[in-house]
Amino acid sequence: MINLSSFIAFHARRTPARCALKYRGEEISYAAFDHRVRRVAGWLSSRGIGAGDVVAVLMKNSAAFLELVFAASHIGAVFLPINYRLSADEVGYILGNSGARLLIADEEFAALAARDALIVLLNEAAQASATQLAPDAAPAPMHPRQPQDLMRLMYTSGTTDRPKGVMLSYENMYWKSADQTLVLGLNADTKLLVAGPLYHVGALDLPGIAVLWHGGLLSIHRNFEPGQALAAIEDEKLNAAWFAPVMTTALLTYPDRHRYDVSSLKWAIGGGEKTPEARIRAFSDFFKGARYIDAYGLTETVGGDTFMETGREIEKIGSTGRAIAHVEVEIRDDRGNRVPPGEDGEICLRGPKVTRGYWKDPDKTAAAFFGDWFRTGDIGHLDADGFLYLTDRKKDMIISGGENIASSEVERVIYELPEVREVAVVGMPDERWGEKPVAVVVLAENAALDFSSLATYCRSRLAGFKVPKELVVRDSLPRNPSGKVLKRVLRAELETMR
Repeated sequence: MINLSSFIAFHARRTPARCALKYRGEEISYAAFDHRVRRVAGWLSSRGIGAGDVVAVLMKNSAAFLELVFAASHIGAVFLPINYRLSADEVGYILGNSGARLLIADEEFAALAARDALIVLLNEAAQASATQLAPDAAPAPMHPRQPQDLMRLMYTSGTTDRPKGVMLSYENMYWKSADQTLVLGLNADTKLLVAGPLYHVGALDLPGIAVLWHGGLLSIHRNFEPGQALAAIEDEKLNAAWFAPVMTTALLTYPDRHRYDVSSLKWAIGGGEKTPEARIRAFSDFFKGARYIDAYGLTETVGGDTFMETGREIEKIGSTGRAIAHVEVEIRDDRGNRVPPGEDGEICLRGPKVTRGYWKDPDKTAAAFFGDWFRTGDIGHLDADGFLYLTDRKKDMIISGGENIASSEVERVIYELPEVREVAVVGMPDERWGEKPVAVVVLAENAALDFSSLATYCRSRLAGFKVPKELVVRDSLPRNPSGKVLKRVLRAELETMR
């Protein structure tokens, strides 16, 4: 059996009392987790969910979230986590495009989830265990899955006006888990802090599920709070973590951080942006026994394609490390030709953990590959030793607080304002979030627009993190001879104004 529930059942037989999850003070053993997964799977079956059906969740972190991940796999369904920070319009598009048969949402997201009778809302008790939804549900039998079967859909912001559904198979999941085992040394003693959102590959997959594969522990936090995260490291002797850049900054600037004993932490994976040397040194100064592991990856590859190697952090400052065992990295030009070390081009990846394409979108799938090489849309180069350096984002993606923001998606909304003649949205450096979206606007004749009006309109159509944090009004936008906005030039010009 290749279902995710297979290895939970394995550990439940061998080490039933071993702790699998911790959530809000409750310790959930592998035996208990296995039982919950089977009962939640039975509840899903009673709702008419079967093999190949899409089950969507709109939830914050909880034990129930993990139960649903494994229960959906148990009966051969496809799991779809949705970013709860999206707008109702965005959530509605994802549900419609995916063809989800059922949406399970936390009560606090009822307004976002409002669609039809396919919605089940979870109160606080059900968030602690989804078995509360049907306390008398009979355990479901496992529906066998194969390596190429679809395991999960994850929607990611693209360069078009709508997100794309990334198809992730069981093969993708197991190869990424094997590679992370080699790179990170995962085993049954790994105790992972899960404080980032589980709808994101960082929290769920980097290394998340792979820790449970080994019989390790996930300490699940509903929200990220620096003090709570530090207290958990101390009290639970956690030895591993994944932090988005904004989380790392919050921990290193938390006023009471020195009150906590964080000596158990051995490593934390960062990434999502080029990590400054000062942040690496500050991390090492505070977490004295831990490595900060810079990494590069995408939703399309289940995260973690390159990792920085032990002892090379300062020597290779600015690099996200070298490729893992079963991923190849090449830099190619616009025609798909390989470029030599040191020369910038598009970062391309190949390996068994790379997606086979986008849901219901053969055209975008075809455009995303040079043969069997996946085109990331990111610009970078390899040095002579094979270390990867990021230099730009071909797709004009803004990464703010670990979240991807497609500038064209924000531009599409701003263009709806009658006051706007032209707009370009660019990412500018931000001390807290890494980057923030800035809207640069050319106004229509005799029109006026202030930041408050712009933000209010965008907030009604977009998730809060996608709303521009600044408005700049200009007479024109820099363009090349073919009329394309030169965003690199625009960013440079804005930098000189600060």
